[in-house]
Amino acid sequence: MSASRTTVAPAEGKLGILIPGIGAVATTFVAGVELVKRGMGQPVGSLTQMATIRLGKRTENRSPYIRDFVPLAGLNDLVFGGWDIYEDNAYQAATNARVLEQHQLDAVREPLQALRPMKAVFEQQYVKRINGPNVKKGANKRELAEMLMDDIKSFKEKNGCARLAMIWCGSTEVHRKATAVHQSLAALEDGLAKSDVDIAPSQIYAYAALKSGVPFANGAPNLTNDIPALLDLARERHVPVCGKDFKTGQTFMKTLLAPGFKARMLGVSGWFSTNILGNRDGEVLEDPDSFKTKEETKLSVLDQILQPQLYPHLYKDLYHSVKINYYPPRGDAKEGWDNIDIFGWLNYPMQIKIDFLCRDSILAAPIVLDLVLFLDLAARAGQRGIQEWLSFYFKGPMTAPGLYPEHDIFIQLMKLKNRLRHMMGEELITHLGLEYYD
Repeated sequence: MSASRTTVAPAEGKLGILIPGIGAVATTFVAGVELVKRGMGQPVGSLTQMATIRLGKRTENRSPYIRDFVPLAGLNDLVFGGWDIYEDNAYQAATNARVLEQHQLDAVREPLQALRPMKAVFEQQYVKRINGPNVKKGANKRELAEMLMDDIKSFKEKNGCARLAMIWCGSTEVHRKATAVHQSLAALEDGLAKSDVDIAPSQIYAYAALKSGVPFANGAPNLTNDIPALLDLARERHVPVCGKDFKTGQTFMKTLLAPGFKARMLGVSGWFSTNILGNRDGEVLEDPDSFKTKEETKLSVLDQILQPQLYPHLYKDLYHSVKINYYPPRGDAKEGWDNIDIFGWLNYPMQIKIDFLCRDSILAAPIVLDLVLFLDLAARAGQRGIQEWLSFYFKGPMTAPGLYPEHDIFIQLMKLKNRLRHMMGEELITHLGLEYYD
């Protein structure tokens, strides 16, 4: 029997995508969308554009594309804007990032040049190793938030957008824990007026988005929208949110391999991970405080998947280390190297070594596309607050208070597709159907 269908408003009109941080990830995303629209590339890595979803029993042979199953905004309806501390337009920023080939950028030069970043909200103490001139000045953080809200309103009106979504593609901020100013909306707003030092720039963007009724996704490991004040605001304004930290390279591999080890009850005694990369993200992560933010999300994955409290003999003594090194010659072509010490029958040791020569922005771009389209879908379906079904895309998924995050990528994908089935009134797939044999 089918479930009752959620009422989803149609995806009519333009969808504006607002991005804090017009760097390598954002320009690769925007250029990629423009190339795909012109038939000059394929959106490889995007579930919304390339994946199918099984409906009903296997014997029914119903597997439409996700893009045909749920009412998503079309690529031709997307409009892009954003903020950055540098004044370069998206074409200049993409050229400097050196992710895509120059002939590809030249093919979409006009729309990239039209994307000029608005002045950013920025504090040097939160991102210590970079600085730029394109920065807002205000009497206090509340005034800066109001400036962002004016930017949001002006962008929507100027571009004739019916709806908006915001996704953080900025640098990793220094490690911070939640304080009293983050515990309630009243405390946060009082803190904005007083320019409280514990309110990060990313939190000001999230606040401005949610106050403006704009869905927000956090693509970095910062403490941003995962605080009580902003979660309350998201529920109050009926706005969906998700995060945090795009799951692209090394952690993506861990969420593939670790579930397999546990499924076969193979032990893991050590997992050493190191990375070299030379883009702006690598430069920012040279600062120990920014690296600490990233390290926490990277380290948390294995502990949740392997559940050492349930399987102490197999995983209790696991030694897990993560390193990131800035190496300018590599640019955006990151190398993630893993040495994994496992053990099997009678505790006999074995090793696995992985050298993942990946492109961070190439892996992140389809994630950005899927998240903005799914957040817009969630908003049109009347969903609000944390969208746990989007955990599939993050290293540190947000969850409701009291729930642990699910990191197993296969469980995450099942949850995502079941949410889409539920939304459209289709039966959930539980893999519990009876099998008959002759």
